[in-house]
Amino acid sequence: MANRIDPKCKQCRRAGEKLFLKGERCFSPKCAVAKRPYAPGAKGSGKNTRRGGLSEFGRQLMQKQKVKKIYGVFEKQLKKYFKEAQAQKGDARENLIRKFEMRLDNVMFRLGWAKSRAAARQLVNHGHVAINGKRVSIPSYQVRKGESISLTEKTMKSKLTENLLASLKKYEAPTWLAQEQNKLEAKVLAAPTADELGDVSSIGLIVEYYSR
Repeated sequence: MANRIDPKCKQCRRAGEKLFLKGERCFSPKCAVAKRPYAPGAKGSGKNTRRGGLSEFGRQLMQKQKVKKIYGVFEKQLKKYFKEAQAQKGDARENLIRKFEMRLDNVMFRLGWAKSRAAARQLVNHGHVAINGKRVSIPSYQVRKGESISLTEKTMKSKLTENLLASLKKYEAPTWLAQEQNKLEAKVLAAPTADELGDVSSIGLIVEYYSR
């Protein structure tokens, strides 16, 4: 399996915005984007900047790279998602972002069971997550309406979940996911609607990139 070797904070600085790859650190004063709001290698915000700004192709490429970093996917998988989204009925942009949102690792993150998508991927990879009571170790697994998500019985008794239930009392999951009270169990109520997906205009740049 391929891995990203760039430090996560450098990935955010290169994107020019917070991608929330390091959980709580991204909300603290230690965040690298807040401390050094310029690209790696540039010794100040006014240096080493591109003259005239990005071209349309450059904007499309930058958005594609940014989404790959946020959701932890690679080129082959992103292209596969695009082809599937384009083949489905409806807005290709909404179909594409829905593919990302319904990945098991992203759902774990959206439920607040992991502080970052990278941490959620690790939980799934190590066999700590179950779908309808059956262990699933594939982070890209696409959850479906009606499926229940939980941590395995062994994981529930480990230190991993020691303070998780307490922290979830202050957390509100998306409306398309139902979190059981006082339990690390959740149910997929439906696929996220267009309103729940928010502004998809930036995803349009990725659709344009692959439609060339």
